Amino acid sequence: MTIPNWEAYAIRYGRHDRPAQSNFLLPVADPHDAMPLDYFVWLLRAPDGHEIVVDTGFDAACAAKRGRTLHRSVAESLAAMDCDVAKVRDVVVTHLHYDHAGSIDIFTGAKVHIQDREMAFATGRHMCTACIRVPFEADHVISMVKALFADKVVFHDGEGEVAPGVSVHRVGGHSDGLQVVRVQTARGPVVIASDALHFYANDRTGNPFPIIFDLGAMTQGWRISKRLAGGDESRVIAGHDPEVRARFQPVAGQDGEVVALHLPPLR
Repeated sequence: MTIPNWEAYAIRYGRHDRPAQSNFLLPVADPHDAMPLDYFVWLLRAPDGHEIVVDTGFDAACAAKRGRTLHRSVAESLAAMDCDVAKVRDVVVTHLHYDHAGSIDIFTGAKVHIQDREMAFATGRHMCTACIRVPFEADHVISMVKALFADKVVFHDGEGEVAPGVSVHRVGGHSDGLQVVRVQTARGPVVIASDALHFYANDRTGNPFPIIFDLGAMTQGWRISKRLAGGDESRVIAGHDPEVRARFQPVAGQDGEVVALHLPPLR
C-alpha cells in the first residue's frame, strides 16, 4: 500500500500571557520575563481529502472560567482552512486536559481516537486528588463518555494507526495517557508532540513544564518524539510554543495564525 504524504497545519486559536517561571518546573534565570503560551489545534489533510483534527481546544465559556484569551472558536478556526467540522472523519485527542478536549461535541461525524490509559486516568482514582484534577474539566470528560456510548470512540493501547501515514504513540508524563501523533509528509515524518513538549526550551534546557504526572515518562517523551521524527528535531512540533509560528511558513490569508508543518521550516 502506498503511504500518502499528508499536509499538516498548526492552527492557533488562543493565548495566555504569563511569566517564564510558569512554564518550568525548576527555577529559571529571569522568572518574571514574559513567556506567553499559545493554544493550537492541528489539521491533517491527505491528497484524497481525508481530514484528521488533532485535539479540540476549548470554548468561550472555558476561556472565561480559566482566564484565557480565545481568538476565535475552534470551529471558526477550522472553517477558515476550509474544514467543515461536521465532515471530519477522525479526531485524535492527545489527552483530556481542558485545552485539548473541550469541543469534542462539534465533531458530529467523527471517530475519536484516545488511549485506553487516558480514559481510565480521567475517570479513575487519581481524579480524587485536586492537584492532578486541575487541568481536567468534568464536562469534557463526560463528553468523551457520551461519545463512547454513541460508538464514536476508538481506543489505542500504546501505538496505533489512525489512517495510512498517521499513527498515535503513548508517551505519558504530562498526563498518564498522553499520546503524540506521527504524520508522514513530503519532508518526512512530522511528530505533533502536543503536551509531550510544551516549549522547545523544556527539552533544550532539561527543565520540564510543571504540570506532571510522571516526570521520568515526561523526559523520555522528548526522546521518543525525536526518535519518531527520524532524529530530525525540526520535525518535532511543540504543543504550546509561539516559536512554532516563527519557525514555519505561514498560510496565506490566515494573519499568521496558521503555519504549514509539512513544508520546510523557515529556520
